[in-house]
Amino acid sequence: MQEYVEIGGIKIDKELFALVNNEIAPGTGINAIQFWNSFDEIIHEFADENKRLLNKRDSLQEQIDAWYIERTDKPIDNVEYKEFLTEIGYLVPESGNFIVSTENVDLEIAIIAGPQLVVPVDNARYALNATNARWGSIYDALYGTDVIDESDGATKGTEYNPVRGTKVIEYTENLLDEIVPFEKGSYADITRYFLKTIGGILALRAQLKNGLEVGLEDPKKFVGFNLNKDDLSTILLQNNGLHIEIQIDQEHPIGKVHPAGISDVILESAITTIQDCEDSVAAVDAEDKVRVYRNWNGIMKGTLETTFEKNGETITRKLVSDKSYTSPDGTPFTLSGRSLLLIRNVGLHMYTDVVLVSDDQEIPEGILDAMITSFAAIHDLQGNSKYSNSKTGSIYIVKPKFHGPEEVDMTIRLFSRIESALGIPHNTLKIGIMDEERRTTVNLKEVLRIAAERLVFINTGFLDRTGDEIHTSMVAGAMIPKMEIRNEPWMRAYEDWNVDIGIETGLPGITQIGKGMWTKPDEMAEMLETKVNHPMAGATTAWVPSPTAATLHAIHYHKIDVSGWLQELALRERASLTDLLTPPLLGNRELNAEEIQRELDNNAQGIIGYVVRWVDQGIGCSKIPDINNVGLMEDRATLRISSQHIANWLHHGIVSKEQIINTFKRMAKIVDTQNEGDPNYITMSSNFDESIAFQAALDLVFKGCELPNGYTEFVLHPRRREVKAKQKDQDI
Repeated sequence: MQEYVEIGGIKIDKELFALVNNEIAPGTGINAIQFWNSFDEIIHEFADENKRLLNKRDSLQEQIDAWYIERTDKPIDNVEYKEFLTEIGYLVPESGNFIVSTENVDLEIAIIAGPQLVVPVDNARYALNATNARWGSIYDALYGTDVIDESDGATKGTEYNPVRGTKVIEYTENLLDEIVPFEKGSYADITRYFLKTIGGILALRAQLKNGLEVGLEDPKKFVGFNLNKDDLSTILLQNNGLHIEIQIDQEHPIGKVHPAGISDVILESAITTIQDCEDSVAAVDAEDKVRVYRNWNGIMKGTLETTFEKNGETITRKLVSDKSYTSPDGTPFTLSGRSLLLIRNVGLHMYTDVVLVSDDQEIPEGILDAMITSFAAIHDLQGNSKYSNSKTGSIYIVKPKFHGPEEVDMTIRLFSRIESALGIPHNTLKIGIMDEERRTTVNLKEVLRIAAERLVFINTGFLDRTGDEIHTSMVAGAMIPKMEIRNEPWMRAYEDWNVDIGIETGLPGITQIGKGMWTKPDEMAEMLETKVNHPMAGATTAWVPSPTAATLHAIHYHKIDVSGWLQELALRERASLTDLLTPPLLGNRELNAEEIQRELDNNAQGIIGYVVRWVDQGIGCSKIPDINNVGLMEDRATLRISSQHIANWLHHGIVSKEQIINTFKRMAKIVDTQNEGDPNYITMSSNFDESIAFQAALDLVFKGCELPNGYTEFVLHPRRREVKAKQKDQDI
């Protein structure tokens, strides 16, 4: 039985109350009771408005469905459609031009273009690993992935392979030749690095095999160093705002065989990290939410540690320290050893019983997230940790699932109210806006106008955006196969529109313009080949699934000066609104039975593979083998697409209910086999009717049309709680 503590007009879960009182409040200067009294006022001030905004979502969707139904089997007139959307308030008129004016933004967001990690904050091990991923070895990233092929004896193996190591070094030297070249020769020709005073400051010099002494082609790219006695031990270079650390150690196994003693090359990698309370987290009750908040609080206080077993060793992970150097003019300085952190709260549609109001009503979970994650971040603002996050006194909150300007307006007012309650300066709380719902996309300029003083981030989340596109146009017609949707005109328009509006409103140099996740963590060669398209599209950051991927994706930002490229993109015309409002419908195209079943198999296997871990084990994000046993990073966004796609095909008679059930049963057996090595896994195929996870997977499809905006949480959360209750009963 859940226990609550009652304060004023709210009831607070006992464990959450203890966390705030005993772990978060001390050191902030804010009394815990004062905090809860303020929260009481805030929740009563905003809860009704939150509900009204959600009701408006439902009303708009009903009107869109009715409009399409009236025009069944008739071609859609795009002009008429825009007029209709404007009439019902879905599409709002654009006002005049403006420029975003956010102040006190850290350089990692405002200036430096580079990779961004997203990590579930409920997992301390992963959260710390991502935070510590600011710097990564390019040697390790290349050696351990398929970027370096295994031909000619360059296999990975269990022991160090010098043949593979030679390929890694050659790749790295070629990269350095391209991005930080010397006047003459190659990094492969260098036998010694040394410093030389030129014009009153120290310059980096190198001696080539032929005895020639050379300097950097651009001497300003040498920005720091460390010495071991009188010899260089670290060379710090900078290119396109990103740092490169060349480590020299002739006693190291790699350094002793390298002509210049180079033991490793370290790239500044995950410049920013989103600690996630949302799509990558399975937090369904007070126990889960307390773990989320405790980890975030521990990171903000610099105290979070975790111990785990890896390869037979016991490892303790904690936050890493900053890095120290000397500049060419002799001045000592430090660089952060950690990624700059943002915290993603849940969307407006989520409700929780962790805090209750009158008549034991659940409250909007996003308001609770904003209040508590901001409260914990005060430790960073006040310098309570030896590890600083924001150097400018800002708290960065990413908000997902917005539907248009009104919802952003409420959130901006909520942030202001929280600042007042916590006694922190106005506009301390910055907002990152996920552009992942169609109503936000088409109204993006007006959305940004409202957030103009707080904005630090816009991001195209193509996964959720596709799910919302399907749901919004659910009754308009059957959709094309899922993998073809990314090549449709609306998707290109969506990606370009986001950048175009960002440039129009002055985001470059102030905020991040982001792009979505690379979902294949084992396919790094393919990522290096294709993800360069993100900075080429104007993204100052893009999501990667691991620290290794961050190190490799950093290469793209060394090769492309995104700030200069954004100036080129500013000259093009804005993307087409008509394309944005044209759903990817099948139209008159007919699919054969094999094509239909192949698509159904692929979607069903992905759904089941993710849901079984989410529901049975509480894993919100993980690498899931697809139908071809290729590991894909899956979270609720990918689940939303697949479930909505099948629901759409069921609605339009492309597939039948019986066909779906039979397919899901067949795919469940495959997923069971794929998870045979997991001791915590609960098989589905032994009893489909008793498998809560299997029934949840079916619910996502069969209830897909009625789920608000196609969000999966409305199925996943109660099913996960059902499993947890069952497990507790078995433990008693």
